[in-house]
Amino acid sequence: MTHARIDFMELTDKQLIEDFLAGDDASFELLVKKYLKPAYNFLYRLTGGDVALTDDLTQEAFLKAWKNIKRYDLEKNFKVWIFTIAKNNARDAWKRKKTLPFVLFENSDGYNKLDEVAEEKPLPDEILERIESAGELDVKLKKLPKKYQAILLMRYKDDLSVAEIAEVLSIPYNTVKSQHQRALGLLKNELLHP
Repeated sequence: MTHARIDFMELTDKQLIEDFLAGDDASFELLVKKYLKPAYNFLYRLTGGDVALTDDLTQEAFLKAWKNIKRYDLEKNFKVWIFTIAKNNARDAWKRKKTLPFVLFENSDGYNKLDEVAEEKPLPDEILERIESAGELDVKLKKLPKKYQAILLMRYKDDLSVAEIAEVLSIPYNTVKSQHQRALGLLKNELLHP
């Protein structure tokens, strides 16, 4: 089935993948079109804004997805799968360089003493009303540790659920949940105390 005239948003990822596996190369092109910008933005944040590295990692992620699409589980979320490939590519690139622009985990197991902190309530509406611009929020967000920035951006910019973030980062659900709550608390503190 050729999708040249059909908007990719009308087709499910599962249908596009099935069509690609049946021989319709245009279906994979539609998947790339749908997820290229979100994957690029995700990698851009992970690389600390290194455009050349982001370009390379994004291309590599989609190439790996194309090569391994036969092993993709059609019941899984394609966006989570491509983000996981992208994150793993970034991690491999950092290992090759022997430097990390930031550390997502406190130790190799992802353990962080802050995970033991009781959950805080999400940001109340009145705090959000105090934010005069998206730029102000960006400034406050950049004051948070990188791992908390990453979780908040994946949750609210990339629209991933806590479970999906856990899958992308390969860390336990409860760890992401507590880090998400901690990140919201830290952001709330930044917004309340300029």
